[in-house]
Amino acid sequence: MTDEKSSPENPWPVRTVARKIFEWINRLGDVWVEGQVTQLSARPGTATAFLTLRDPSVDMSMTLTAPVGMVRELQLTEGSRVVVHGKPNYFPNRGTLSLRVDEIRAVGIGELLARIERLKKLLAAEGLFDPRRKRTPPFLPAKIGLITGRASAAERDVLTNAHARWPGARFRVVNVAVQGPLAVPQILTALSTLDRDPEVDVIVLARGGGSVEDLLPFSDEALCRAVSQARTPVLSAIGHEPDSPLVDHVADVRCSTPTDAGKRVVPDVAEEAERIRQLRDRSRRALHGWVDRERKLLAALRTRPALSDPHGPLDRRAQDVDQWRERSRRAIRNRLDSETSGLLATTARLTTLGPAATLARGYAVVQLVTPDGVNGVVRSISAAPAGAHLRVRVSDGAVHVVVQDVEEGGGGASSGT
Repeated sequence: MTDEKSSPENPWPVRTVARKIFEWINRLGDVWVEGQVTQLSARPGTATAFLTLRDPSVDMSMTLTAPVGMVRELQLTEGSRVVVHGKPNYFPNRGTLSLRVDEIRAVGIGELLARIERLKKLLAAEGLFDPRRKRTPPFLPAKIGLITGRASAAERDVLTNAHARWPGARFRVVNVAVQGPLAVPQILTALSTLDRDPEVDVIVLARGGGSVEDLLPFSDEALCRAVSQARTPVLSAIGHEPDSPLVDHVADVRCSTPTDAGKRVVPDVAEEAERIRQLRDRSRRALHGWVDRERKLLAALRTRPALSDPHGPLDRRAQDVDQWRERSRRAIRNRLDSETSGLLATTARLTTLGPAATLARGYAVVQLVTPDGVNGVVRSISAAPAGAHLRVRVSDGAVHVVVQDVEEGGGGASSGT
């Protein structure tokens, strides 16, 4: 019955579950595990030492058991980075799991540096060090997030220098462990908290100097990726100038020391006041220069005749208009006089050559009028038709000749000149 699937009606007893877990864990075999020692208990008179091995990147750990002599021979201490070989062991009576270790290797400085170099090449190949990904921090952040150790010299240096440069600088300080197995998880939590804060415009990650082992958390892959993915610009101020953990290459701005971070995160109020004073002076000089130029231009414009004597050109143009008006009047008068003289001469000629003047001098122009019409000017009586009688009648200064046919006895036509 114990091999059947458990159910509410047929539950397994504790011994069955413990046995199955024991059998399954025994099938795992031996493994190599790397981590950081956080707790170490090797009491005198005991043959077994108990250790806690922690993952430096996340908040996970497991219990180890090892011979006391092996632990004392390697001089392990809390915080040591080790690689252990052992076999998982489950104790059904207590329901606990531990790793029975038969070999422990301390990770030396050379190995740590080699691992950091391999991780550096990996992150560089992924583009996490690309300068184009770097963001420029704001000129004057509204609030500055600071991740550092509690009551540390790094915290004091950042705050003191920032307030000395800009007394109104506002900080949100999150104290974390900056070395040891708890450093990376706490820094990741603090970074996430500050990155979500809408008032925080820039984040400073600060720590004082230390050995390679002390600065290992700041070369952790999880921390480097978290810094590269943060939406808020991050300033890295880890250790001293020679120290260069990987987070320095991923951060948006690398500061040589925490003191340098305090100087770079905010502007200097004295320098800015001096810059404002200089700009104000330059603006004043530029404005005065512009006013002087415009004043000289106005003075030059006022000396021009058009502005110094604005009515003069109008008066001269008025005189020109009067002259042209007089010339036009004389030209029209001359033309009228000329046309009048011509008209009088033509009238005199017409009067002289007209029939009235001719008649007044005793002459007459006689036209012959026949029934067929005017037959021209009568130059002699012989021009009249044979057998016709002529009768002359003067009326209104005109001479009328009437040709009358004797046979008809009637009236003829008359002509007048």
